[in-house]
Amino acid sequence: MKRFVPSLLASAVAFSSLEAMAAADLVLFNGKVFTAEAGQPRAQAVAVEDGKILQVGSDSAILALADADTQRIDLAGKVLMPGMIDTHSHPVIGALDSLRANLYDEVKPLAELEQWIIEQDQADTARLGDIIVISGVSSAYWQHSRELAKRFNQGRWASQPLVLNGIDGHTGWANNAMLQRVGIDAKLVKSLAAKEASFIEHEADLTPTGFLSETGWDRVRGQLPKPSAELMLKAAREAVRVNLQVGVTAWMDAAANGGGEQSLFEMRPTENDLGVLPLYRQLAEQGELNVHVAALLLAHPQSKPDDLKVQANVMQQFQGVPNLTFPGIKVFADGVLEFPGQTAAVIDPYNNSHQQGQLLIDPQGFGKLIAATEQRGWITHIHAVGDRAVRESLNAIEYARSLKPTPVPHSISHLQLVNPKEFARFKELGVIASMQLLWATAESYTEELVKPYVSAFTYRYQYPARSLHKAGATIAGASDWPVSSPNPWNAIAQASTRTGPLGVLNSAESIDRETMFLAYTINAAKALRLEQQIGSLAPGKQADLIVLDRDVFKVSDAELFDTQVLQTWFAGKSVYQAPASADVATAQ
Repeated sequence: MKRFVPSLLASAVAFSSLEAMAAADLVLFNGKVFTAEAGQPRAQAVAVEDGKILQVGSDSAILALADADTQRIDLAGKVLMPGMIDTHSHPVIGALDSLRANLYDEVKPLAELEQWIIEQDQADTARLGDIIVISGVSSAYWQHSRELAKRFNQGRWASQPLVLNGIDGHTGWANNAMLQRVGIDAKLVKSLAAKEASFIEHEADLTPTGFLSETGWDRVRGQLPKPSAELMLKAAREAVRVNLQVGVTAWMDAAANGGGEQSLFEMRPTENDLGVLPLYRQLAEQGELNVHVAALLLAHPQSKPDDLKVQANVMQQFQGVPNLTFPGIKVFADGVLEFPGQTAAVIDPYNNSHQQGQLLIDPQGFGKLIAATEQRGWITHIHAVGDRAVRESLNAIEYARSLKPTPVPHSISHLQLVNPKEFARFKELGVIASMQLLWATAESYTEELVKPYVSAFTYRYQYPARSLHKAGATIAGASDWPVSSPNPWNAIAQASTRTGPLGVLNSAESIDRETMFLAYTINAAKALRLEQQIGSLAPGKQADLIVLDRDVFKVSDAELFDTQVLQTWFAGKSVYQAPASADVATAQ
């Protein structure tokens, strides 16, 4: 085969290519450009045409593509990067919680908490119907459920339903007035199977304490009055705004069909369970969905292959919505690790209960479900917190891999505990590690609510980012908003320091910032199955761009944590500009 082009033809091709590229709509120059392209050195400038990257290179090469109609942006030495991508988020719910009474994980003394709740109620931010609902409540409160009961089951609270919505999304607390309303009492506990009864904390006489987890919590969550359509649309808009402000231009919505009256954790979805999908369609129709949304549809952990017809039919209802894609399904393999919930499935039993948590998937059947998703060209995105849940998830993927030679990029999210035997399996099986490394900190959650209850060996491998990376795993960044902040810069810095108010959480598992930059760009794009469209700055890819206020390659970790985005572009259109970003100016 000839590996050359005749000289006259080569000249003609080169001339026509230059002519075609000489129509840049936008050039950004005089910057430090991080492309996220393998083996490509940092560049100075980027040219954009029709919403896509035209060329990346030197100032001289890019400015040569500009004409009288080209918008020129002088970056003045600022860092330009691809838009950040979040591989596990619930942004509409996160935004909704931010619009209402929210503790944002702050722990207050109970007397102070009570006064704060009263003030929130007076400010008209706390009620859904006649129920007072507080979001963002720290898991640190749950070990004091009986003290909560003493304070919030008497006086003004004796007849006033009160719900404390745990920030982890898996737990909560309700006072007696609310428990009575939804029928949670000793009689119910007695009637339940042991597994279901374990999700309703109760006294020896079966009287509930108010603390609830997983499907027990769903019994309250599913009975709360629904926010108005107007408030939900406002939350959807706020989700887009907040993400663009921190530089996130794409996300994986990890439960896009959830949020109805059904149990979230063991949901058996129907074609009528549409969750937030109509909101995304409404934003798109109004030209406001200036982000990529990869929507995952929940499936019951023990679904059969034929059950996937439901998700397929829901996807069909939303085909063609701009900027909305459907990479596959989401499955809960287990729950949460923190005491007193302890619903995460672990290999070594918890020290206090001598139980192994709750494995929601069926190890014998889960592999067949994953194989069925592969046959449809879908990924399975798995919530797995405990090391046993991680192991069984990988076992199921291994089974599916044995049946199909062309793998799809399944992903496992959270990965709070991973046994070292599993590290190499991520690369071997092509499984993406979707990690919320803002959680890799020595604080109450890891030191007080986990450390006393797991073995020293297990505790050592909390959020083992470096071990997974060294073993060749593809690390992808994620927030799990509203469980924690959607700001990727906080997580990128935390991944390096692992420092918190109670010290350092195993510094041996820290991971460098450039690896994390890739985790939030091209690696994350792979998890969304959009790596051909976004995730790096390469000709033909969509021009999703962010400009930063500091040199993120040189500043300290503390300064990196506070990185601000000056401007965000989506498909070559400016969709966010910081109020004080005059130093990123259009050249005259």
